[in-house]
Amino acid sequence: MNKPVPGHHLGRRKFLSVAGLSGLAAAVAPVASTALPLEAQRSLSASLKIEAVEILEFHGRYTSQSGLDHQAQVNPLDIYDDLRPPVYADHPGSSVEIETEAIYLRIRVAGGLDGIYGPIERAAARVVYDDLRPFLIGKDALAGEALWDQMYRSNRHSRDGFFMMAISAVDNTLWDIRGKVFAAPVWRLLGGPTRSKVEFYASALGFSLEPEAVKKRCLELRDMGFRYQKWFIGYGPGSGPEGMRKNVELVKTLRETLGDDYGLMFDAYSGWDQTYALEWARQVQQYHPRWMEEVTHPEKIESFAQMHRETPIPLAAGEHFYGRWEVERYLQSNALSVVQADPEWCGGITELLKIGTVASLHDIPVIPHGHSLRAAVHTIFSQSPMTFPMGEYLVIKMRHYHHFEKNPPLVENAHMTLPTNPGFAIELDQSKIDSQRTWSD
Repeated sequence: MNKPVPGHHLGRRKFLSVAGLSGLAAAVAPVASTALPLEAQRSLSASLKIEAVEILEFHGRYTSQSGLDHQAQVNPLDIYDDLRPPVYADHPGSSVEIETEAIYLRIRVAGGLDGIYGPIERAAARVVYDDLRPFLIGKDALAGEALWDQMYRSNRHSRDGFFMMAISAVDNTLWDIRGKVFAAPVWRLLGGPTRSKVEFYASALGFSLEPEAVKKRCLELRDMGFRYQKWFIGYGPGSGPEGMRKNVELVKTLRETLGDDYGLMFDAYSGWDQTYALEWARQVQQYHPRWMEEVTHPEKIESFAQMHRETPIPLAAGEHFYGRWEVERYLQSNALSVVQADPEWCGGITELLKIGTVASLHDIPVIPHGHSLRAAVHTIFSQSPMTFPMGEYLVIKMRHYHHFEKNPPLVENAHMTLPTNPGFAIELDQSKIDSQRTWSD
């Protein structure tokens, strides 16, 4: 299990002692000192060699109401009649107990310090365990740029997919270690803060698309302080004209309920093609959507570019981008209005910062996909509001996504305040863990 963070409540001299670095305390304690002496820097790196890379798996339960919030979004398989889900409607039922699990990555360094990050996906955890763990043992945990580049170069399939997701998990965990070493939140190490709080838009994934349910939920989200909402389209080409009618009706219902000044976004999860997307855009542009997202598969850059030229509705995509190179190809093609790179998938915080730099060259904002939140939140706090203006909050998912943590990231009035604890300050809640295991050979 994760031990309390060394130095969490200690001064800098005591923190270095707890971390096994007491010989450096004198070098960093004097206020007049302007830099860590070279000998102390070498000693610090030598004392932070990676000793263990561990995959922690937790199992538990929570209570939820049955029959609610299971609306499926359109997806690429919906063109097949036998794979398309039936039309959904809420049918509230009794409380039920839901079994849940989560996987976290923990990296231990010499001196007893560790970093932890999660939840991460099982497929990515398998790559970390099988491929990256042997490579990382003995490496300097502070050498972030070098480690990222070496992990990226270590496998010919590293440029995307599960391997890049595994690199992301390692990178984010190493940022947690660095925050603890220097007794600072990650945003401080990244150069922030640029503001005292970050605004989030509400992602309504899972909410019923029945018109009356839409009216009720969108007003609830508005009353929670969200100035922007994103709704997930339920139908695609496989659902025929009736599906298109429902997709247009969703936009009309939201706009008429919330008024003209409210921000509305729509996500098609790669379930459309260019023709379908342009027809939908033609019918709903009178309602002024803030963007339409992932309207087709991310590899179809020219389709995005063509749609960007033909509709006034901004285009967003990027949660399935892997690295700055893919982002640059999109932006060179003038194919996007918003980049939505996900630090859990695109290469971690280290790569998200580079993606932000690429986007800023094109005057395009980055609004990170709201997955595990912490890496995105600290990055947003550290960067210009012009490039990183806000974050995404998946309302239903975040109810239980951080179930095994004592202090999960939460929004209040659609904002998150500046974190103050070292690293990411993830603390596991033993009372919610029914069983656990550490992966072993």
